[in-house]
Formats: sequence, C-alpha cells, structure tokens
Amino acid sequence: MRTALVTGTGLIGTSIALALTARGVRVHLEDRDPDQRRTAAALGAGTEEPPGGPVDLAVVAVPPAHIAGAVAALQRRGAARAYVDVGSVKGGPRRELTGAGGDLRSYLGTHPMSGRERSGPLAATADLFEGKPWVLTPTPETDTEVLNLVLELVAHCGAVPVVMDADAHDRAVALVSHTPQLLSSLVAARLESADEAAVRLCGQGIRDVTRIAASDPRMWIEILSANPGPVADILSEVAADLDETVRSLRALESADDAKRGSGAAGIEAVLRRGNAGRERVPGKHGAAPAAYETVGVLITDRPGELARIFADAGRAGVNIEDVRIEHATGQQAGLVQLMVEPGAAPVLVASLRERGWSIRQQPGR
Repeated sequence: MRTALVTGTGLIGTSIALALTARGVRVHLEDRDPDQRRTAAALGAGTEEPPGGPVDLAVVAVPPAHIAGAVAALQRRGAARAYVDVGSVKGGPRRELTGAGGDLRSYLGTHPMSGRERSGPLAATADLFEGKPWVLTPTPETDTEVLNLVLELVAHCGAVPVVMDADAHDRAVALVSHTPQLLSSLVAARLESADEAAVRLCGQGIRDVTRIAASDPRMWIEILSANPGPVADILSEVAADLDETVRSLRALESADDAKRGSGAAGIEAVLRRGNAGRERVPGKHGAAPAAYETVGVLITDRPGELARIFADAGRAGVNIEDVRIEHATGQQAGLVQLMVEPGAAPVLVASLRERGWSIRQQPGR
C-alpha cells in the first residue's frame, strides 16, 4: 500500500492516518468539517490535497448511519482500488450498501476494537490500535486483493485481525462494548444529584466503573441507534438480574432467618457468576487471564514520583504487568498498585523498601 484516502478525521480516522503516515503511506484527508480536517493535517496525519487518481485504499471513518452512503459515493467516483469502513456496527451498513447498489467485491467492513473517552483529531495517536483486536467481516463476494490490502492496513496499525460474521460481531459488541457504556453512564448518573459528602468518598472502584461514562453522548447516540436490538436484549437480561438482586437484598433486611439465608444465597450467586465471567476476560495481549500479585506503594503527589518507582522496579529486574493509582481523599498522596508476576513480588518489595518506599502488599490480580 502506497496511497490511502481517509474520510472522516475524528479520533479513529486520524489515528489510522497517523499510523499509515508513520509507515510511509501517502495519506489524503477528507472531512465535511474543514477545521477538523485542517487539525488532522497539522498533526501530521496526511495532506488536505485531493489525490490525483485512485488510491490503493479508502478508509471510511464516519458514524454508522453514514457509512453506506459514504462508501457508495466513493465507489461511484472510483476513488480507490479497495474500500473499508471502521464503524462499530457492521450488519446494518453492509445491508444498506447492498440496497444502494454498492459493490461488495471492493468493500470490506471492519471494526478496530479501540478508542478513548475523548473524541476528535486532537485525541488521536498513532499507537491507538497497538495489540488490539481489529474485526474483519468479509463476505464470499470480497475480492482477495481487497482482503490483502485491509490486512496490510491492520498490520500497519499494529492491531490483531479477527474474522467474524457481521451480525455475530454486532451481537458481540452489544455485550462487550455498547451495554457496558450504558451501564457505566447509569452508575455515573447516580452521582449527579448525590450529596457532596458522598461524592468526596469516591475511590478507585467508582472511578473504574464510571471511566467510560465520560464519553461523548453524541457519538454514542449514533452507535446505539445502529445497534439497538442486541443492546436492548442484553439490558433486558441485566434488568432481570437486577430485579432478583433487589429481592435478595430486601430479604436480607428480614427478621426471618430463612429469608435472610435465601437473600444471602442470592447475592452470593450473582457475585460468583461475576467472578466466573471476569475470569473469561482476556489478559495481557489477549492471552489467557493471569494471576498477578499486587504491590502497593505509598507516594506523594510530587513531580517524578511515578518515574522513580518504575525506574526502581527496573533496577530490581521486575516487569510491571499493570498499574493503578488510587488517590487519597483530601490529601496530596496516593497508593500506586503495581501488578507483577507472583514470583517477582518478594524481589520487588525488598528492592523498593531498600530504596525507601513505603509498601503495602496485597493479593490481587
């Protein structure tokens, strides 16, 4: 691939353009918003100049409702040898493209499973897709050359290709992406009118659960409007679980021992189901989940503290698998939780203590 056209210079489109440009591909940028296009170009994502002829690959990075129209328009003008979209819903846009007389031989629907809470070109990074799954939904009509160009795109972006049926993809993302977004927003919405004293008690748990609630509502309305049925089906199942959980909690209030026992059993059941589900979430680089030991390090909120911890861990020869930071309420201090292989934890603890760090070791994952 030597040339590409990116239509839509938001977070995903600009990140793809940055990754391709870094690999030596000449990227042309299009967007109905000239300011957004200029911003992407200024970031080094490509040129605003139109291509002089058909490019190797046209990447359509627009909201799901506009994918079919954008692909069809590009195909009519012969803009590229191959066309790909990167929307978060796949079945509907492909059916719309077919209905509009689009050419399925030169088109392939895809979905890079990566994003951020922020949107727009200023949030884009060339490494946004590194190590992340990138779903491809080819059909029997998909031309082999098109598939190869798209696989090259995925490789340039450092992602991992995953082939799926389009409708199976939409059901999957309803479970692992779209429903979690709504649940995060529902939990965060409870904080809107909460007492200030309660909000001040927010810790890492509520931060983890509500992190994606900061996402752009306009973007999510577009996404959910394109995949409402599968999301509603999953939320119906969640609602049934919530009803049962509420009944179990009410039973725990009872003075009757049998009812309290039944309530406790109900709560334990949902917690254990949660344990089992969490165990299935892939670990680092998509591998099987791994059990890590958590080493807690108390730090002050001074510049360079985190860098010192990582440097000291490196001197100890220990690889940090994951990290979390929990800030202390009302204090310029916090707890850094370093997740490491269990066998490395004693080495790290001894080394950090030797260098003056205050340690709180705890089991974890």
